[in-house]
Amino acid sequence: MQLHISPSLKSVTVSTGKGFRELIKVKAGPRRVSYRTLFYSLLFLTFMVRFVFVITAMDKLDGGGRCSSLGTARLLDTYPEITFKANKRKVLMKVPEEIYEVLQSETGAMAERIVVPQTFEDFVEETKTNRTDSRTFALKLKAFVEFLEQKARTAKIQEYLYRHVASSSIPKQLHCFALKLASEYSSNAQARLQLPSPELVPALVDNSYYHFILASDNILAAWVVASSLVDNSLMPEKVVLHVITDRKTYAPMQAWFSLHSLAPAVIEVKSLHHFDWFTKGKVPVLEAMERDQKIRYHYRGGSSAIVANRSERPDIVASRLQALSPKYNSVMNHIRIYLPQLFPSLDKVVFLDDDVVVQSDLSPLWEIDMKGKVNGAVETCRGDDSFVMSKRLKSYLNFSHPLIAENFDPQDCAWAYGMNVFDLQAWRRTNISEAYHYWLQENLRSGLNLWQLGTLPPGLIAFHGHVHVIDPVWHMLGLGYQANTSVESASRAAVIHFNGRAKPWLDIAFPHLRPLWAKYVDRDDKFIRGCSIMVS
Repeated sequence: MQLHISPSLKSVTVSTGKGFRELIKVKAGPRRVSYRTLFYSLLFLTFMVRFVFVITAMDKLDGGGRCSSLGTARLLDTYPEITFKANKRKVLMKVPEEIYEVLQSETGAMAERIVVPQTFEDFVEETKTNRTDSRTFALKLKAFVEFLEQKARTAKIQEYLYRHVASSSIPKQLHCFALKLASEYSSNAQARLQLPSPELVPALVDNSYYHFILASDNILAAWVVASSLVDNSLMPEKVVLHVITDRKTYAPMQAWFSLHSLAPAVIEVKSLHHFDWFTKGKVPVLEAMERDQKIRYHYRGGSSAIVANRSERPDIVASRLQALSPKYNSVMNHIRIYLPQLFPSLDKVVFLDDDVVVQSDLSPLWEIDMKGKVNGAVETCRGDDSFVMSKRLKSYLNFSHPLIAENFDPQDCAWAYGMNVFDLQAWRRTNISEAYHYWLQENLRSGLNLWQLGTLPPGLIAFHGHVHVIDPVWHMLGLGYQANTSVESASRAAVIHFNGRAKPWLDIAFPHLRPLWAKYVDRDDKFIRGCSIMVS
């Protein structure tokens, strides 16, 4: 586009460079030009310059990279560096494509020859020093990112391994505690007193009392449950607590409760071998537990083999480590499925896990109308804490297996163990225990593919359709794995549950939550002090 103004200012010619010409005449005096005419002429010229600029820009955009006019060709001849810059731009546009291609492809043998920087600073310094092509840069970048990813994965798995060891091992203080009490049992007659005393034995089968059942091989944990239950009861004289333990823990457990009275509550301590039903014939769950342990080690090996597997995601490694936890192979975790047989004279009981703390009177639980259901439990699929209260059947069962997919709905709400109201009369009219055994065997036959670990998944199946939902204020979960739980919210619950790895008696417990449990431990007790048990 060209602009031509005659010397006399009588005409202005605009050419677009495409054969179109337009003549604009400006009238003026033959000899004199007024200031007003000059002003309007300059104003007009300013407008025309802007107009020409816009037309030129549009012509450039429309033409793209084509030389659509003689002026453009002449411009490239005059300024050859424009051609160079255009070619450079095309080269630069290819650089990201080459980088993407390398990042998405298998690097192969070439990547093995690359020395991977150990830190980001080293990577930046090497990139600045050695001016490499884009492909080599992409190879180094990919190798460096993979190195960092592997380093982060290793650190995460190490963390899971340390947590597994910390949560599965018995602290030496608790081991000392059990040994001292076992010694006391053998040397002190007071530690061998009958529990309960003979005059209180009828209360063990009296359904007018509030019967609680606790199964544990952890003496200190069992004491916190018992003392918190009695301390917060409005009618402690009506409380009967049945403590069930294993053979090796019976003596120290009996010694502790004999030497530390919770009167007027009635306390019974029994070992599994004291139950006639448990010693007669074969117990299906014990056989399943033995086979379960063998299969886990056969398919997955010990903790060393699990950690050494480089192909698994860290969360899968964590779940497999957790499956090796001794508590999942403890009969104490399965014993609740036999409550109707172990307590044939009782109609209704509340079962408590040994990692709970009772904070209010639980007698109103006996007033709940179960509507013919067997298990009164808190649902875990809805609540204020979306991390803890977001569990459905798909969270525990493997719905990719046809046996699970054909029988259950993945969106069905899950519920919690830890504090459960069991109507034993209604239970005896069902086949819940048989269903529990059946699904344990099916899981073993499937190579442990129906669910990963624990007693809750088979419980969810066996009690399916037999659960009465109770108010969540009765049972707050997650204090063993949800660090964001506040003391204020925990204090409002009737029962708080330290489910998870961070048990309150371990060093990995959450410091702000531990006092809720520790306040029921007497630090001045000679056994506690003698074993240096620190619970603050």
